[in-house]
Amino acid sequence: MNVTSTADAPELPARRSGRNYRLLTAAAIITGLGTHGALIAAAFAVLQSGGDGGDVGLVAAARATPLVLFLLIGGAIADRLPRHRVMVAANALNCVSQAVFAWLVLAGDPELWQMMLLTALCGTGQAFFNPAAEGMLMSSVDREQASRAFALFRMAMQGATIGGAALGGAMIAAMDPGWVLAVDAAAFAVAGVLRAFLDVGHIPAREPGGGLLSDLRDGWREFIGRPWLWSIVAQFSVVVAAVAAAESVYGPLVARDELGGPRPWGFALAAFGAGTLGGALLMTRWKPRRMLLVGTLCVFPLALPSAALAVPLPVAGLCLVMFVSGVCIEVFGVAWMTTLHQEIPEEKLSRVSAYDWFGSVAMMPLATALAGPVEMLVGRSRALWGCAALIVLVTGAVLFVPEVRRLTRAPATTRAAGAVAPREPVSADAEGAVGRLG
Repeated sequence: MNVTSTADAPELPARRSGRNYRLLTAAAIITGLGTHGALIAAAFAVLQSGGDGGDVGLVAAARATPLVLFLLIGGAIADRLPRHRVMVAANALNCVSQAVFAWLVLAGDPELWQMMLLTALCGTGQAFFNPAAEGMLMSSVDREQASRAFALFRMAMQGATIGGAALGGAMIAAMDPGWVLAVDAAAFAVAGVLRAFLDVGHIPAREPGGGLLSDLRDGWREFIGRPWLWSIVAQFSVVVAAVAAAESVYGPLVARDELGGPRPWGFALAAFGAGTLGGALLMTRWKPRRMLLVGTLCVFPLALPSAALAVPLPVAGLCLVMFVSGVCIEVFGVAWMTTLHQEIPEEKLSRVSAYDWFGSVAMMPLATALAGPVEMLVGRSRALWGCAALIVLVTGAVLFVPEVRRLTRAPATTRAAGAVAPREPVSADAEGAVGRLG
């Protein structure tokens, strides 16, 4: 897989690289803290307005649907326009939609359709933001420091996830959920300002293309032409769906019926969060040579939480399993980002990232919607064992793809064909934190 590139890309000096890294990290932490509290606040806002669990599901679906629908378009646009402008525009949309949502909640009883519309706008912004942000991050770190940079970023983001959920829960307990939504709107505004100062001078000007559809086809050819890429994305379409059904639907039910209530499930989710921090910390030191092989092997333990819930294990055992799965998903996440950074041409990073996002989340709404009927048909325990079996089967299948087993980390002095050129190392003070951006 690793051959010498014939095309040179301009190098990003260490000072500018470190500055971009710090801005991306700071902005992602700010939005991560706000968003994860706002997700809780949105659910309580629905319930506070007289809605039920079904209404909460409708609002959640309204956010997820445009995320799936517009991801591919967002990726193509992010490779046509300066990525930081796409990010800022998406942040502005998120800021306005959350501010209006907050105002409606604080002013009185919002209608269900209003809440669905505003969360759909927020999901639309995220669909355009995610591919641009991932492409921007990957173009802002050098080959030698990429694995460590991505691990630090993911560690910071997982901390923001945990902190945002805890902060949001505490704020909702003390005040109206509308204020939490207002804080999220302010977080998007601050993050958008920070992202406006990103330096994109190192990114080559885009050649005039044949239009949006042509860009989408070009991204598809890049995606489908790499067996390791499409096979792992296909794998994760099943893995993410199975994990979502097990942990979003069955997990709270098992906790309620078998473990004594929601508190043990909260402990289990906290253990998972601690595991993700531990996994990211591990990857700041460990640079496995066969990145995809190690990452794929670490997907097998993601079946353990479903199996633990099927038994079900006592709370201590469930927490241990969740911690291990958290460590493993971060090992995979850093290995995956490092591989994309090494193998994908810089000018196609956002489009490939969009296909990655789309494939990974496309089946999740269907899986969560079918979780209840499947439980009624075969029983909860069998449904959970089925989730675990699916994860094991598709992960085992991916190991039959030769590139997954053989692709290796390129030496710091070389680069993969068409991939991002090596740059000066990220400055030490920039290594403060860097998968997915918030």
